[in-house]
Amino acid sequence: MYDLLVVGAGPYGLSIASHAAAAGLNLRVFGRPMASWRDHMPAGMFLKSEPWASNLSDPAGRWRLDAYCTERGLTARHAHPIPVEDFASYGLWFARNAVPEVDERLIARVSSGPEGFSAVAEDGEVLHARTVALAVGVMPFIEVPSALRGLHPTLVTHSSHHSDLGPFQGKDVTVIGGGQAALETAALLAEQGTRVRVLARAEQLRWNDVPPPWERPWWQSARSPHSGLGPGWRNWFYSERPGLFRRLPEATRTRIAATALGPAGAWWVRERVERAVDLMPGHEVTAAAAVPGGLRLELADRSGARRAMETEHVIAATGFKAHRDRLGMLSAELRGAMTALPDGSPVLDRGFESSYPGLFLAGLVTASGFGPAMRFVHGATFTASTLVQGVRRRLRAAPVRGSVPLPQGPGRGGAPLRCAADGRYDEASPGPGGPGTLRAGGADAGRGGPGVRGAVSGGRRRVRGGTAWPRR
Repeated sequence: MYDLLVVGAGPYGLSIASHAAAAGLNLRVFGRPMASWRDHMPAGMFLKSEPWASNLSDPAGRWRLDAYCTERGLTARHAHPIPVEDFASYGLWFARNAVPEVDERLIARVSSGPEGFSAVAEDGEVLHARTVALAVGVMPFIEVPSALRGLHPTLVTHSSHHSDLGPFQGKDVTVIGGGQAALETAALLAEQGTRVRVLARAEQLRWNDVPPPWERPWWQSARSPHSGLGPGWRNWFYSERPGLFRRLPEATRTRIAATALGPAGAWWVRERVERAVDLMPGHEVTAAAAVPGGLRLELADRSGARRAMETEHVIAATGFKAHRDRLGMLSAELRGAMTALPDGSPVLDRGFESSYPGLFLAGLVTASGFGPAMRFVHGATFTASTLVQGVRRRLRAAPVRGSVPLPQGPGRGGAPLRCAADGRYDEASPGPGGPGTLRAGGADAGRGGPGVRGAVSGGRRRVRGGTAWPRR
């Protein structure tokens, strides 16, 4: 019986696992690390968020993106976007150093079980845990316009279905959407020789401004502070105070989650789009049908005027809709037992626990409760520490004493750490022939503290600290 199963190994799942291990919880972590970033984004894309707002979270703050970039000779500066490939590699580096062993099997089903939950891995192994944290990212929540649903995948796909846009070279593609995914996908398509257009419902496309300099006069910072979601006090509140956001009236939270930080393109992709992509704002697809060589789209503009056009393929960059019923890995019993908000997302308490005791949620599905930050990597820091506190409250126990071995890696001897009663770790000189003793709260508590390994896990395709990742 484990204290916690973490389902998902993206930025939120890995951060939760790091904090849970440091708290001394007996846990298992499942999922392909950084899968969405490695498997569902094409080469050439960049992070829209600032590098300093794109850290995964460990308790000591040691395994930050800037530390990874320094180690690898990469640039991580304000107003310089990070390539998605580099960010995915950073996540793997974080997993090797700051997270318990990750089991790359998928979890097929989570249901209620003895003293908590039962989880079935893809190969049929059954595991039991007192609590579960679902950090499943965005892929369960793909949203496609109703007019395009049911068409064959050779004709219509979602933008997250593509890690390689090469098959569209020389073809005619229509991208639907007005946000960063739509605009950057269109730019990449145009740059490889695809005939591409963008359809968007908005009358005109929106573009984010170049961020203000990091260092500027104090009065400019006071009037419009930097935040993980962009400059300005409103963004600062969403970014830095998710706990206070949760105290807003439910209707206000739901409205903000649905409308704040709406579709917009990054400043650095604007020129690439406007010089090479046919832009058609103010249009909506009302119907679509397969025809020889592609599909026929029926369009309506804001005045109601209608027209038709043909294209070989449609990429719907139309985002994600977090809804309780789309959590397909949960048994019908668990889904039905969770209270939902009017938008369909689960109701959560202050520790990210759903109305089903012991079931915790993280990421996009929590945005209606904790605000727009939960749609971005930046929200992982608040989520990880707060959710693990919630798990500990649910378990009603302080961190256990015991030995937790460090991940193996350069400069590490592999001696286990000793977890003190408050869940903190410290380094001490190793005794001859055995592990060192560790003192809680020492001067160098960050060294090794976040890089602990939890309970020994079994299974296939596991990631062990310090070893190379399997080649793809």
